[in-house]
Amino acid sequence: MSTEGEVLAGVRTPSQLFGDVARSVGGILLTDRSTVDLAVGCLLADGHLLIEDLPGLGKTTLAKALAGSLGLGFRRVQFTADLLPADVTGALVLDLDTRRPVFREGPVFTNLLMADELNRASPRAQSALLEAMEERQVTVDGRSLALPDPFLVVATQNPFDAAGTSPLPHGQRDRFLVCLSLGYPDAAQEEQLLAGVDPAERVRDLPPAVTSTDLDRLRAAVAAVHVSATARRYVLRLVAATRDHPAIRVGASPRAALAVVRMAKAMAVADDRTFVTADDVQAVAGPTLAHRILLDPAADAAGRRPEAVVADVVQSVPVPVG
Repeated sequence: MSTEGEVLAGVRTPSQLFGDVARSVGGILLTDRSTVDLAVGCLLADGHLLIEDLPGLGKTTLAKALAGSLGLGFRRVQFTADLLPADVTGALVLDLDTRRPVFREGPVFTNLLMADELNRASPRAQSALLEAMEERQVTVDGRSLALPDPFLVVATQNPFDAAGTSPLPHGQRDRFLVCLSLGYPDAAQEEQLLAGVDPAERVRDLPPAVTSTDLDRLRAAVAAVHVSATARRYVLRLVAATRDHPAIRVGASPRAALAVVRMAKAMAVADDRTFVTADDVQAVAGPTLAHRILLDPAADAAGRRPEAVVADVVQSVPVPVG
């Protein structure tokens, strides 16, 4: 909650700043507000975002809108079968003047890197992002080079087009804090799209919704949200339930439990609270857990979706009291 002095001085609270960013992104992208809040919350929790959806539904526009609204540097890499790790991280090249090798930075040296169609690259090229995503650094010729702060990856892939793709290993999917799908817009949204300017054009001139100082405040506010013992027990019970569910072969890891907590804290800030509730945990359980579990072959063959199985888990686990 804001203090009276903050209101009088015109200082926006973290919740207001979050809302400003979400409205800025939502004004470009034709999707529901909850999806926008999850995408914004993911980046404010210093997490990486994976978007799985069909072509033409706004994945690239979302990435650009997030970068623009948060005032972040943005670079895009089109992942293809012939992409090399050095095309992402950079490489040593010979300086013609000094005749000495110098490091030429790759596109990973930015604030928000869009890894477009990540699953179309070879496993070797995909792995070039692992160190960057986990350690916020790259190692070249034995030297570790820090990436800009913040450093965030928004990766996209088409889940239904397997031709020429290399599915992301389970360990790499686990590096993404949240996995989202935009889905088709409703009839009113699609009519609005046809009647207005193409969002891909509008996003090019999108001004930042917050300053760099505001962004630092937002990230600090998310990190400072209190998670009670009751909320922690609830998260642990949900994660444990994924390991015992008959439709799940590989359940959620301890990293997944941390992911739920981080995202729940972001949702608390969005709702103008300094503490996590069970509603926050339930709102983020699907986007943070579904891409981390592996279904039993029988459940997979029967067409069950990880999102639906996680929803079953949430329904089956009672909320702790106290």
